[in-house]
Amino acid sequence: MTTFFKASVAASALMASATFASADCGIEKGSVRILSNDFTAVRVIADWAEKCASDTVTVTRNQTQEHKNIQVPALTTSPASYTVAMVASNSVVPLLNDDLIRPLDDLVAKYGQQLNDSQKIVVDGKIMAIAFMANSQQLFYREDILADNGITPPTSYAEFFAAAQKLKDAGVMATPVSSNFKPGWNVAAEFVNTYLGTGADFFAPGSATLALDHDAAVEVLNNMKEMTEFMSADWATYDSNAQKPVWEAGEVALSIGWGSIAGSYIAEDNPSPEIAKHTAFAAAPTIGDHGIPAVALWWDGFTIAKNISDEDAEASFQAMMHGISGDMLAENQDAAVWLIDGYEPSKASTGVLANLQAGARPYPMLPYMGLLHTALGDNLSEFLQGKESADQALADVEAAYNTAAKEAGFLN
Repeated sequence: MTTFFKASVAASALMASATFASADCGIEKGSVRILSNDFTAVRVIADWAEKCASDTVTVTRNQTQEHKNIQVPALTTSPASYTVAMVASNSVVPLLNDDLIRPLDDLVAKYGQQLNDSQKIVVDGKIMAIAFMANSQQLFYREDILADNGITPPTSYAEFFAAAQKLKDAGVMATPVSSNFKPGWNVAAEFVNTYLGTGADFFAPGSATLALDHDAAVEVLNNMKEMTEFMSADWATYDSNAQKPVWEAGEVALSIGWGSIAGSYIAEDNPSPEIAKHTAFAAAPTIGDHGIPAVALWWDGFTIAKNISDEDAEASFQAMMHGISGDMLAENQDAAVWLIDGYEPSKASTGVLANLQAGARPYPMLPYMGLLHTALGDNLSEFLQGKESADQALADVEAAYNTAAKEAGFLN
C-alpha cells in the first residue's frame, strides 16, 4: 500500500498560492450523504457541500466522534448508508481492506481540476481518497506566562518538563500541562506520536510482525508517565473536547493538541479573549536525543462509497469539490492547515508546518496499524496509573495485537 502524501510534497503545497477555483456545483440530481468526524474543518466543508442541495439534490450529514465505529457497517450495506466518508490516515484503512470505497480517477479527471497532486491519495496505482488538510499534534503554549517566568518555549520534552516544574514550583499553576490521555484511541495516539519521535519502527519490514524497539518503547512510556505528574488528576478524561475548556479557564500553560483545532483557541469569538491573545503554537517537542518532533503527520480527506449508484457517487464528488473549493477556503483560512490551492499559512498552522519542516514522520498507513492502535489504547492506562510495569504493559500490548492480527489473517 502506497500513497503520494509525503511531508515534502505537502509542505510545498501548503506554501503554494493559486487562483481560486470555481465554486459552481453543477449537479443535476442525486443523493449526498456525508459521514465524518466532528471538528471545525469538517463542519465547514459539510456546510459548503450542503450549498449544493436543490429540488433534485439532497445533502445530509452525520458528524460524530463515533464515525470510525460507524463507517464500516454503514458502507457495507447495499446501498451504503452514506455516500461520502470523511477519513484520516488511519481511518481509511478499514474501508480499503473491506473494499468499501471506489477508485476516484474518473471523477478526478472530470471534476477535480482544482486538486493538487499532494491531495490525491494513491493506493496500488488508483486514487482512493482526496486529502483536504494536513494535521498533527503540536505544542500549545501561553507565551505570556512563559515570558513572565523566564521560560523559552520548549523544543524538547526535557525542556517541556523543566518548564512545567518551574511553573509548579513557583506556584503559578498546580497542573500546568494537558494532553489527550483518555484511555482508548487518544492515549494510543500519544504513544504512537512519541514513539515515532524515537525514529524506531513498529513492525518488521514488509511484515505484520510487531517489532517494537523495547528500549524506545520504555522511553516513550516513561515520558508519558512523567507528563501525568504535571497534569490534572482527571487526565484520563482528557480528549480534545475536554482540553479546550481547561485551557480557556487559564489552568494550563503547556499542552499537546491537534493543529485542526488550534484556530478555535485563538478565534475572535473565543470565550477567553485575553488567553486567546497570548496562545501560541510550535512544533511538538522532541524526545531524548533523537532530534525529530515526537508526533505523527496526518492527512484528512474524503472517500466515495462503492455500494452506491454512479449517479449518487458523481453528485457526492461534485458536492465535496464545492466543499473544498477556493470560495470555501477564502472564508475559512484559519480553520485548518489546508492542502488547497490558495491556502496562506496562519498563526494556527505554525506548529503543523514546523513539524513538517523538522522531518516529523507520517502515521503508518498499514492495514494492521489499526489493530496495534487498539491494543495500545486498551493496555497503557494501568501503567500510567502506576498499577503495572512498563514491561508488563508492553507484553499486554503485544499479546492483544498478536491475537487480533491472527484473527484478521495478518499473522499465522
